[in-house]
Order: sequence, then C-alpha cells, then structure tokens
Amino acid sequence: MMQSVDIAIVGGGMVGLALAAAFKETDLRIAVIESRTPEHELTQLPDVRVSALSRSSEVMLRNLGAWQGIVARRSAPYRAMEVWEQDSFARIEFEAQQLAQPDLGHIVENRVIQLALLEQVKQQSNVSLFMPAKCASMAISEREAWLTLDNGQALTAKLVVGADGANSWVRKQQDIPLTHWDYGHSAIVANIRTAEPHQRVARQIFTPQGPLAFLPLGEEDLSSIVWSTEPNRAERLVAMSEGEFNKVLTAEFDHRLGLCDVVGERFAFPLKMRYARDFVVQRVALVGDAAHTIHPLAGQGVNLGLLDAACLAQEVLELHQQGEDFGSQRNLRGYERWRKAEAAKMIAAMQGFKDLFEGNNPAKKLIRGIGMKFAAQLPGAKDEIMKRALGLKGHLPHLAVRSEFKSPML
Repeated sequence: MMQSVDIAIVGGGMVGLALAAAFKETDLRIAVIESRTPEHELTQLPDVRVSALSRSSEVMLRNLGAWQGIVARRSAPYRAMEVWEQDSFARIEFEAQQLAQPDLGHIVENRVIQLALLEQVKQQSNVSLFMPAKCASMAISEREAWLTLDNGQALTAKLVVGADGANSWVRKQQDIPLTHWDYGHSAIVANIRTAEPHQRVARQIFTPQGPLAFLPLGEEDLSSIVWSTEPNRAERLVAMSEGEFNKVLTAEFDHRLGLCDVVGERFAFPLKMRYARDFVVQRVALVGDAAHTIHPLAGQGVNLGLLDAACLAQEVLELHQQGEDFGSQRNLRGYERWRKAEAAKMIAAMQGFKDLFEGNNPAKKLIRGIGMKFAAQLPGAKDEIMKRALGLKGHLPHLAVRSEFKSPML
C-alpha cells in the first residue's frame, strides 16, 4: 500500500518529533518513522541520558505545547553555574538573577522530552506515526522520494528529513560525506547522590584528564554527571566497584559536594565530532545529530538540534506559503547556510575550549586563569556569554523567540 505525504521524517526522537510538532495547524501531511517506541512509564531514578535545555529551547517547546508535558513528568531548573579548573585560580560563576532570569535552563531526561513531544504529535491529524518501523530503502527522483519500510508500507514524499541520529541511515543512503574526528575521550554518564545539596547549581571542573560536569536534578542531593576522560580510563572507571568509583569521583570533583555515591548504572560512550558536508541534497534535509555532533562540554548539542528543526520548519512553511517546491535543494539553501554556520561556530567554540583546557602545562594554566578572571570581571562579558548560552541572542527562528508562535500558513 502506497501513502503519499508532503514530508517524511526519519527519526522520532527529540528533534524529529519537534519538527513534526512545528507543522501543527498546517495542511502539510507528515509521516514520522521511528524504530523504537519509548517506554512511557518513568522509573523513580531518572534516566542517565539528560539534556540541558536553554531558554530558546524552552520557548520553542512551550510554543509547540510540549513544555507542560515536560514539567508534569520531570524537569530540574538550575539557577547558577560554577566553572573552575583543578589546582588553579581559574574560576567563573554565572547567576540567573544577574540576568533578571528565573533560571539558567532546565536539566531534563531525553526520554521525557521525547514523550512530551510525542504526546503533542499524536494529537495532530496531519501526522502519521510509523512506530516501531524501520526504513528499508529510499529512492530519489527530481520531483519526489520513495521510501519502503520493513513492515511493507511504502511512502512517497516531497521531502525526506534525516533526524535519525549520529549514524544516520538517511545520510548514508545519500552518500553525504562527513567531516569527523575523534575527540580522544569517552563520556561517562551516571546518577550521583552527594553528601551536600547541589542548591540548583550546575558545576563543571576542568582537570588534566578532562572536564567533569555535575548537573542538578529534581532531588536536592541527586545530580547527573557527564565525565569526559580518556577511553581506557573510562572503561576502567565503569568497571570499578561502586566504592572505588565513588572515591575517584569525589577526589576528581575536588570534594565540592562532599562524598559522592553512584546510584544505578554507569555508561560510557565515545565522543566524536561529525559535520555533514551537505545539510541539504535534492529531496533530503538533515537535522540534529544526523547533520552534526559536538563535544558535550557546554551541553549545547540538543539545543542546536532543536533549532535545526525550528529553522527547517520555518523555511519549509514560507516556501509552501509562496507555492514553491520545499523539497528542492536550491530552495532549501537558506536553511543549509543558516544551520551550517551555526553548527560550525559551535564546533569551533567547543574545540577551542577543549584545546585550551587540555593538559597541565603551567603556562596554559596561567593563561586560563587570567582569561577566566578577565571574563568574570570585564563589564558585560559574563552577560554576553550567558545570553548566547541561553539562546537570548543570535540568529534564531521565530519558533524559538516568540511568546506565541503562529504558523505562516495561518
């Protein structure tokens, strides 16, 4: 059986569902294809995969109607950030109050974001969900794309969107070249209870072995960690007994919150930078991790991906309103230029931070200390850094800046 849609979104994670939700109240027919159905029941202990949602992402999710579902499930606002270097005077702090903001962002489980968006998308009469289902083949012509699924379903679409993650099937099917490098680190993620309360402060320490972040969760003594370190060391840390792991973690974090106690499972995954040469080819566009992955140093990966979705939706709706072909590579060049530039800036910034804080050279430590002290004391410097991190400045799509978003179709 053949079904015709306007846009087929391959990948029903956070970014793919956000894109589908952005087409609410339009006459565009959307298909979402996702290989796994998320578990709806949350466990008492939060998932270890979390994201730090910026203000622009919050605004976007509010406009999509998903924010209420996030808050109803589980989210943790944080009011401040502390960043420092081990055995150095390098230190900087950020306070939401200084920017007249209620918080600096929210730490939210990835699955919570996905579930809240899925809840909204299921209410859209213009969306067909194929979940669970996998794409088996894809063919592209000048005017449309054909997809076949592993359940026998066949689709035609004017545009196929790859929102299917770092190892994107869509990107591979189109043989889109990838610039990539290994950061030489793996990230350990886990939930940690601490002797002292986190006070809703996100903390990150730079050590000679790599950065370690403690992200505050809803319970006052519970944090999610992202610990970036050399791959062999990461394997050893994951394999350690809980007692040994707790000792090493407490010392690495400078005993900032007292004794640490890991709860639940620990996972490690390799960190790689990826940057697709093309974000758009004929009848195909890439968003999120399918287009780019960056170091989790500043927690901006998911925010970058959500903004991809908002930007692509904006470009497609404007083209549709004008009667233009929104699957044409030429017509989607604006989206590609916009998002490639933003991704490149973020990749460069993260690599710069990683290079700056790598190693224990005394001269580099001095430069880092002076630089952070200068940034902390220079009038307006901290505000500028935080406004950009919050998504309050820069070239943002309408969906991420308006208090009430209306589609160009309305």
